[in-house]
Amino acid sequence: MSGQATEDLLIVGAGGFARETAQAVRDAAAADLACGRAPRWRLAGHLDDNPALHGRDVDGVPVLGDCDLVHRLPATARVVVCAGSPRDYGVRARLVRRLALPESRYATVVHPTAAVSASSELGPGTVLLAHCVLTAAVRVGAHVAVMPHTVLTHDDTVGDFATLASGVRLGGGVWLGRGAYVGAGALVREYTTVGAWSLTGMGSTVLADVPPGEVWAGSPARRLREAGAPALDELRADEARADEARADEARAESKETGHRPETRMGSTAG
Repeated sequence: MSGQATEDLLIVGAGGFARETAQAVRDAAAADLACGRAPRWRLAGHLDDNPALHGRDVDGVPVLGDCDLVHRLPATARVVVCAGSPRDYGVRARLVRRLALPESRYATVVHPTAAVSASSELGPGTVLLAHCVLTAAVRVGAHVAVMPHTVLTHDDTVGDFATLASGVRLGGGVWLGRGAYVGAGALVREYTTVGAWSLTGMGSTVLADVPPGEVWAGSPARRLREAGAPALDELRADEARADEARADEARAESKETGHRPETRMGSTAG
């Protein structure tokens, strides 16, 4: 047996997406073994806040305890957060903030049948399930969920915490905002922007930019309503953090230039 060292992997969540990720890890281990390599990951178990699951097996993988147990388990174990649904697609971001783990703790899980070009990049905590394709220069952020048979084409950018359900197709140069949810089978026209924390309904054809925090559906897709409260809460929190960052930059610039007011405005002494 040669190659990489095997690391323990904890999956936060025990629902559908978490179980699919566990299966992807099993499939990747089988592919590694078939090639004479040590498996990349060893499934250590699920962590889930539902006490009814604690001590049980889910598809043969034990549920060890609640999500905060991650802080009492060995720090060498890597982690992937697998939670979220169209009803609450902000939960993954909330869990990542709650756990407050360093970026280095998060694993990136790629099913062995996924095709990821050498020019594409995947962020920590991201999961690619079976038969996904990333063609050329695709940028996928952190904690992104990419479901089976999704195709991301040249120069697409996918923000942190986004979810792409099964069979999604993005044309070239699409910008998918932070936390956006794109429903199963949706098609997104090239060079379109899909706003942060928006939701695009399953089977939709997106031909125009989707604003942040809105629900769009249909063919062509049109606005239905505002996104749900959890998504809007995340959008407002992101905007508040951005405002604070701009204020910090302005304060830093003011501090840097405040000792030399004459440089820009001339001396007022006299």
